Amino acid sequence: TLAMQIARMQRPEARHWRSKLMEAGTALLLTARYGRDELLRHYLRLVPYGNGSHGIAHAARWYFDKPVEDLSWAEIAFLAALPQAPARLNPLRAEGLPRALARAGRLLGRLEARGVLSNGERLMAVEQLRRLALTPPARRPESLHAVLRLHDRLVQTGWRPAGSDGRVQTTLDRGLQREAERLLVKHIAEWRGAEAEQAAALIVDRRTLAVRAAVGSAGFFGTPSGAFDFTRSLRSPGSTLKPFLFALALERGILAPDQVMADAPEDALGIANADGQFLGPLLPRQALANSRNIPATNLLRGLGFEPTYRFLEDLGLHHLAIPAQHFGLSMAIGGLPTRLDWLVQAYGVLANDGMFQPLHWYAGEPGEAPRRLVSTTSARLVTGFLADPLARLPSFPRNGPTDYPFPVAVKTGTSQAYRDAWTVAYSDDYLIGVWVGRADAAPMRQVTGVGAAAPLARSLMLLAHRATAGDMLDADFPAPEGYERISLCSFTGQPAAQAETTAGCGPVLREWLLPDRPRQSAPSLPPMLAALRVAEQPISLTITAPKNNLRLWRNPEVPEGANRLTLKMVADPPVAEVVWYANGVAQQVSPPDAPFYWPIQPGRHEFQVRLPQRPETSAPVKIVVE
Repeated sequence: TLAMQIARMQRPEARHWRSKLMEAGTALLLTARYGRDELLRHYLRLVPYGNGSHGIAHAARWYFDKPVEDLSWAEIAFLAALPQAPARLNPLRAEGLPRALARAGRLLGRLEARGVLSNGERLMAVEQLRRLALTPPARRPESLHAVLRLHDRLVQTGWRPAGSDGRVQTTLDRGLQREAERLLVKHIAEWRGAEAEQAAALIVDRRTLAVRAAVGSAGFFGTPSGAFDFTRSLRSPGSTLKPFLFALALERGILAPDQVMADAPEDALGIANADGQFLGPLLPRQALANSRNIPATNLLRGLGFEPTYRFLEDLGLHHLAIPAQHFGLSMAIGGLPTRLDWLVQAYGVLANDGMFQPLHWYAGEPGEAPRRLVSTTSARLVTGFLADPLARLPSFPRNGPTDYPFPVAVKTGTSQAYRDAWTVAYSDDYLIGVWVGRADAAPMRQVTGVGAAAPLARSLMLLAHRATAGDMLDADFPAPEGYERISLCSFTGQPAAQAETTAGCGPVLREWLLPDRPRQSAPSLPPMLAALRVAEQPISLTITAPKNNLRLWRNPEVPEGANRLTLKMVADPPVAEVVWYANGVAQQVSPPDAPFYWPIQPGRHEFQVRLPQRPETSAPVKIVVE
């Protein structure tokens, strides 16, 4: 009976006498409760029609590309024939189509015998069967997560475009959407060995916040939990909320670009950095670009839990009624759950000079007017922090997935136990967010934001820019109005030109400052940092290979990837890490005994080794490659 078939479809089990009894009992209960007419409707929603199609409405679209109401008697009989044996009667196979047509013809005969059809109607339907043309889609539906989201939004708002036929046009770029889906599938396949199962991404127009691509998973069909839309899943954001703390601190005057922050054990108060190390005195630019936990949590203490919590709510990052004290310092390091779409929307504030506006999903969508959450100055300063590849040293080496051939502000994040990996990046044209993880929130194996999410975000950013006509911005992001760029000592925050000694200055970074802002005297550092500064002993760095003034000839027959020069060095006394430089550009952060492999290129080149957060540098080694 239909009722037994419904029971079997809703709870499929192996065929044995117990399952038969269960189906019979369920069928009786279903019939008694819902009646035969309602069961028939439900059956037509569930019944398989072959080739992955379930339900009469889907089958009508799948095989004939039309709604059920527009089906002819020939098409109705054809579809009614398929559920008896969807595989044997598969109309997309040469042997299945004749069987399906023959059974449909017999069904038309029954309809005439029962008086549903006249003889003339049956003959017309039989003739239509002979000329029946199937138009199944050549591919599966596209952009399903985005379409389902759009449906939800339209249902919630009840909005329809005025003066139209009811059609709603999304903001998605179809070509960009397809390529983004392809990249996610390719990328997650490379990380499955590390227990990563899913990824999600958004590509948004930076100026309008119109969504150009929305990929909810790495494959709607055939991947674990692929039907879930992970752009809408609440997850731990790792370090990705830190830029908003810095923006709020700059806005409130608690922080200044030349203010020295301490990344030291005595300031940790139970908080640890992800790498378990301390970088000492840092400018805000370095503290954020290196994603240091201790300066960020100290900043949160100064801001206060409640004001920060309300600010994050204004950014749309949460909609919770839980007290701010429940999250405490964890708000700075991933304790406050959020969603990828909310996170990308919030980064739109930094990317658009402090103005908040919601993501834009379809043409003509009514939305709130942009509103200011932070000043243009604060937003531009934080953007500058995130876009400076030199400020990311030593935590994030050069020529890695956070480096781009044009200005891009980047922030990565990794949640506790490697459950979530994030990257948000924005250029002058696009804002991109990426999440990598698992549906069950189980730990992955060493899958980090910079290792897994950042390479995917970079691929998506380059893809989006290739798809855009016109020139890319090759200058820096806009400077804060009225500010000038000054070289600062990272140890003191003082202008490098006024530094008494190189050793007391530390790495020199370029920072935006007001020209008439009074320069503070060198800050009073925490005792531990001050002791470290005083106790610093000179460290000798020497490049042992290759020899200075070496002349090389490239072998054109060697594959390009194998044409490499091996560089080695020694440090006295021993150190934990060094930074390799080629032609003045940082290339690699590594232990001193680890070789640096440089891809050989024609021309004159110069190499040096330096220490992170210290002034020592090796003598340059110069080579010529013919």
